[in-house]
Amino acid sequence: MKDSDPTEDPQAAAIEQFERFGLSAYAARTFVALASLGTGTARDVSQVSNVPRTRVYDAIDELHDRGLVDILQSSPKQFWAVSGETASRMFEHELQHRSEVLRTALSELEPVERQAEQRGVWTVDGQSAVTERVLEFFANADDEIVYMTVEDLLTDDLVDGLSEAANRGVSIKLGGVSPDVQEHIQDRIPGATMFESLWVWSDTPAGRLMMVDGRKTLVSALVNGTDAAPTDPRSETAIWGEGEMNSLVVVLKAIFTWRLGGDDSTRFE
Repeated sequence: MKDSDPTEDPQAAAIEQFERFGLSAYAARTFVALASLGTGTARDVSQVSNVPRTRVYDAIDELHDRGLVDILQSSPKQFWAVSGETASRMFEHELQHRSEVLRTALSELEPVERQAEQRGVWTVDGQSAVTERVLEFFANADDEIVYMTVEDLLTDDLVDGLSEAANRGVSIKLGGVSPDVQEHIQDRIPGATMFESLWVWSDTPAGRLMMVDGRKTLVSALVNGTDAAPTDPRSETAIWGEGEMNSLVVVLKAIFTWRLGGDDSTRFE
């Protein structure tokens, strides 16, 4: 679902995000109304937000419990919302805490050793999901990363991932990028090796080809060609496999060995 534009419709965007953080629709509308009013009574909030007056009090209780609204015990009661910066910081801390709890819980559920040999291949849909998978493979690399991609997909996060791997002593070999980008990469990763692409990327819907440690591979394509929008959940699709006898690994290992065969260090032996 596409998010509302916060510059074109800030109220709708704010309400939408509040609901995603777990606030009820009435509470989200009430907070947004108070944010525009500064302070207000239940009647003021109802007039601005279209929240029934009788439901404003329930919404205020919900917001007050979460520390987002203060109450002045007057007649009638006055309500005051924390600043947007404070509210954002509170939700940011909450999200960080939930992420840490989730990470800890999931780590306890994972097997001690992941299966390293697979007969088939796994599919991943969506550019953000493919990028996350690539970053995970970078982070787990021990010896070598061979990576080919279109420049639009070589984001700062991926360059950071390659740089961190290089700092651990992982050999980096990168293909498919222009001389200007190669220069940028070599500034960030001085030891990286650049090589010519297997084809002209602009003539194909290819997205990425990669091999990690000679036993884990990933191949992706831009589903809608070069016109694919990153926000489109089907903008990119990938397959990946792991294990020395995995069919995808065997094929790509042969391709990379042939392409980089002049360098004995890249024979994946």
